Amino acid sequence: MATIVDARNLPCPQPVMLTRKALEKGTEVVTIVDNQAARDNVTRLGQSEGCQVSVETRQDGIYLTLRKQQAGQTKEKAPATGIVLFITSDVLGRGDDQQLGSLLMQSFLHTVGGLAASPETVLLINNGVKLATGDSPVLGELRQLEEQGAAVLACGTCLARFGLSDKVAVGEVSNMFIIADTLLKAGKIISL
Repeated sequence: MATIVDARNLPCPQPVMLTRKALEKGTEVVTIVDNQAARDNVTRLGQSEGCQVSVETRQDGIYLTLRKQQAGQTKEKAPATGIVLFITSDVLGRGDDQQLGSLLMQSFLHTVGGLAASPETVLLINNGVKLATGDSPVLGELRQLEEQGAAVLACGTCLARFGLSDKVAVGEVSNMFIIADTLLKAGKIISL
C-alpha cells in the first residue's frame, strides 16, 4: 500500500524532504503538491532515487506516484567526480568593477569547460542564478558544462525573488534540499 504525503501549502523544500523520508520506509509513495516547482522537485527526487514517477493533475492538487524499481531495473549512473561549483554571484571577485567581474566569471567558466576535471554539479544561488537566464553572458559556458555532463541547478527561491523564474535558459530549477544534499555529498566544493 502506498504511503500518502500531503505536501500542499508547504514551503520548499518540505515536499521533497517528506517524500524522501517516506521513500526510506516504503516502495511506493504518493505525494500531493499544489504547485509546479514542488511537482518538478519531487519528480527529480524520485528519478534520482531510481523510482518510476507518474504525475496526475486533479482539481485538489498534483498527485505524484513514486515507485521504487526492482533491483536490476535502475539506470546506471556515470562515475561522479565529486566536484561542485557553488556560485553565489553573477560576477567573480569582490571589486567595484562589475564589467571586470562579469568578464572574469565568463573566462573562469570557459576555462573550466576545457579542463579534464569537469565539475559534476554547478549550483547557482543568490545573484548566481542570474547566470542561468537568457541574457546571461555565460550562457554558452554553462551549456557547454551541461553538455559535458554537469548538472546545472538554480535555486528556485532565488529565481522567484528576482522575478526570473520564467527566464531560465540553462539547467534546472532546484530547491534548498537538493542544494544542501549535493553540498554535503560533494568530494570537493569550489565556492565562487
